[in-house]
Amino acid sequence: MDSFSGAITRRYDGLSKQECCLSCGKALSFAPVKRGDVCVDLGCGQGNDAMRMAILTGEQGRVYGIDLSDGMLYAARDYAARFSLDNAVFINSPFEQLSLDDSLADIVISNCAINHSRDQGAVWKEIARILKPGGCFVVSDIYALEAVPAEYANDPVAVSECWAGAVTLDEYIRNITNAGLAELEMPEESVPYEKGKVRVASFTIRGEKPSNGENKPCK
Repeated sequence: MDSFSGAITRRYDGLSKQECCLSCGKALSFAPVKRGDVCVDLGCGQGNDAMRMAILTGEQGRVYGIDLSDGMLYAARDYAARFSLDNAVFINSPFEQLSLDDSLADIVISNCAINHSRDQGAVWKEIARILKPGGCFVVSDIYALEAVPAEYANDPVAVSECWAGAVTLDEYIRNITNAGLAELEMPEESVPYEKGKVRVASFTIRGEKPSNGENKPCK
C-alpha cells in the first residue's frame, strides 16, 4: 500500500465507527436503478447508498460496494446482514484496478471518492470497462477552480481530506471522455467554496457507455 492509500485508509477506518455524512452530492438521486439491475458504488463507505440500491434492484439484481477502508467495509457488511440484504457484496479494491468483470454493471455511482485517486483517468477507464454497453454512471465529486499546488496535491493527508486531490473541471471531463463515455449532463453544481487551501465546487455528472444506438437513458 502506498502512502496515499495508507492515509486514506487510516482516515476512513477512523471514521467508520462514527455516524457521519461524507458525501459531497446526491448521486443516487439521479441514478435510474431498476429491478434486476447490477449496480456498483465506488467509495461505498458504510454502505448506505449500496443498501438502498440493493432494495431498489431486488433479489434479481446485485450491488457491489467498493472501498479501500476495511473499517468501512466491515460496517457495511454488518449493516447489510442486519437487513438481510444478501444481494449486496462489499469488496476492498483500488478504483484504478477494480476486482470486477468487464461489462458487468448497469449503473455505477460514486460520492466524493474519485478525487482521492492519483490516476483519475485510470479510474474512469475502469468505470467504462465494467459498465455494460448502454450502462449509466452518476458521480458526485469536487473539482478545483485552479490547479492544486503541488505541495498540497502531493500531500497524502491533504488528499485524504477530500480537497487536495481535486482536478479542474476541464481535466475531470477530459478524463471521462477519454474513457469513451458520452451523453454527459451535470444535474447539480454548487457555488465555489473554500476547502483546505483551495477553492472547489461540488457537482454531480452523469452519462452513458455508448452501445450502437441502444443507449439506456440516464434519467
